Amino acid sequence: MSANYIEEEEFQTRFSGKIFVRILGLIKPHWPQVVGFLLAILVVSGLDAWFTYLSKQIVDNGIVPRNVDSLLKTLELYGSLIVIQAIATFFFIFFVSILGERVRYDLRRMMFNHLQKLSLSYYSRTPVGWIIARVTSDTERVSDMITWGLLDSAWAVMNITTSLVFMFAINWRLTLIVLVILPILLYVAIQFRKRILVQYRKVRKQNSKIVGAYNENITGVRVIKALGREQGNLEEFGVVTGEMYKASYRAAWLSALFLPSVQIITAFAVGSIVYYGGLQANIGGVTVGGIQAFISYVTFMMWPIQDLARVFAEMQHAIASAERIFSLTDAVPDVADRPGSVDPGTIQGDIEFDHVTFAYDDEGKQVLRDFSLLVKRGETIALVGPTGGGKSTIVNLLCRFYEPQAGVIRIGGRDYTEISMHAIQSRIGVVLQTPHLFSGTIRENIRYGRLDATDAEVEEAARIVGAHDFIQRFEHHYDEPVGEGGNLLSTGQKQLISLARAVLAQPEIFIMDEATSSVDTLTEALIQRGMETLMKGRTSFVIAHRLSTIKRADRILVIEDGRIAEMGTHGELLRKGGKYYQLYTKQFRHEMNEAFDPLRQPGKKEQPA
Repeated sequence: MSANYIEEEEFQTRFSGKIFVRILGLIKPHWPQVVGFLLAILVVSGLDAWFTYLSKQIVDNGIVPRNVDSLLKTLELYGSLIVIQAIATFFFIFFVSILGERVRYDLRRMMFNHLQKLSLSYYSRTPVGWIIARVTSDTERVSDMITWGLLDSAWAVMNITTSLVFMFAINWRLTLIVLVILPILLYVAIQFRKRILVQYRKVRKQNSKIVGAYNENITGVRVIKALGREQGNLEEFGVVTGEMYKASYRAAWLSALFLPSVQIITAFAVGSIVYYGGLQANIGGVTVGGIQAFISYVTFMMWPIQDLARVFAEMQHAIASAERIFSLTDAVPDVADRPGSVDPGTIQGDIEFDHVTFAYDDEGKQVLRDFSLLVKRGETIALVGPTGGGKSTIVNLLCRFYEPQAGVIRIGGRDYTEISMHAIQSRIGVVLQTPHLFSGTIRENIRYGRLDATDAEVEEAARIVGAHDFIQRFEHHYDEPVGEGGNLLSTGQKQLISLARAVLAQPEIFIMDEATSSVDTLTEALIQRGMETLMKGRTSFVIAHRLSTIKRADRILVIEDGRIAEMGTHGELLRKGGKYYQLYTKQFRHEMNEAFDPLRQPGKKEQPA
């Protein structure tokens, strides 16, 4: 069991006014909803304070003097105000819910749109989990702070303010007592909330470790049992759960201590009001109903103060989430359209790599070094060689997923940085070693190559690559679901659908990146036939694992250490007896041994040396 679990991030970011202003900027487009729920809250909180004042009038003007008419009038007013408050409550909950959904929508849309603009290099250095966390948990945290945090804060401030107004109206001397105790109560509440929140963060952090431990033990159960690691894993798991228990214990202890502490301070305030109010009552300075109203106001204030303390404690964590969201939306693409870039209408023409140098990291090893290559229009170029030699880098640069640090790439005699990225990438078809299918049907995945294609064109593309027959064997034919990532299909089936998608797109430049390395011989033959159809009249680049698939290439390039080690046709390179000859004969011998070895176990696939 690994000690490096995926843990929940620590949120220690301090309050940042700049970030807070950017957060508030998210609600600017939705100011009608903000104004709506603030007005509704003002009505609700004002009525809450008024109800307590009415209770004073009920006691002083109705119950004590036994004035039934006054009592009934006050109760009628009370009932009318209840209806108004219920309507206002509906509106502030409605407005804040709408605001929350719109903020979440805006944040997710903003991040999704920006992610489409970022270069491939960003995804290479940024974990997918980090991006997903920004779109999910961080978005939720920020939107909750903007909506429900703003709501709770506004409700708390308005309740405290309206209560103080009515308290001053009843007796200003008693109000001064409350104003002395109120900051103490708020300070204690904030300190408790901060400490409780820290402990709950530790609980969640340890919980993520526990989840990781369960995942590792379930997925790696065979290895664990084979190595006899059960007892060791149990001891490690005991340490993790023990830490969670300690954090949970401290959180429970602080939570249990919090409310009694607030109650003691509140009780002190109430006792002071009763004592001083009693003295004031003896000289006619305050009525019995007034004392009762003051006690109600002080007790009522306890909950808004707790809400303010909670919002304050959680605000710094929402700020941290916002910083991570803005770090994503502020990321600048490494590759972007240059000023004045155009769409020439076609990218057909000669392709030239002119002394190109490239490294994935500015300080890393150069993958291509002073690389030069001229590819004639309609030519098929095969790229072979050891892993890490630079084969995939060549096509990545051609697709403008990256740009060279030195040298120039020209398409049709023009520096390709003068051509818009959409113009290039929309006219290049790529079939990868590990094909990616989107959730949906087979028909939808093929049509992804050209969204306006008819059903007949989709089926024709499938026929060209040899996918039509196996598709017809499915219950729903072309409407058969492929599952998430195509997990309901075999690797060969996914590859053929991916190839059909490329055929349908009718690209001007075609790239095959080791598309036959993980398929059986029959599927390889189907793919080869589809490739030949697709490559007719098109400039094509084929990165090959199985050298048998590139015999008909116009030129074969052996790429080694970022340079062209050998170049020629299949026959020329075999006759030369160099690196390509060694690669081809080695692979041929391996395939023969694998096919005719009588001692090889059925189903067991050997790997080439």
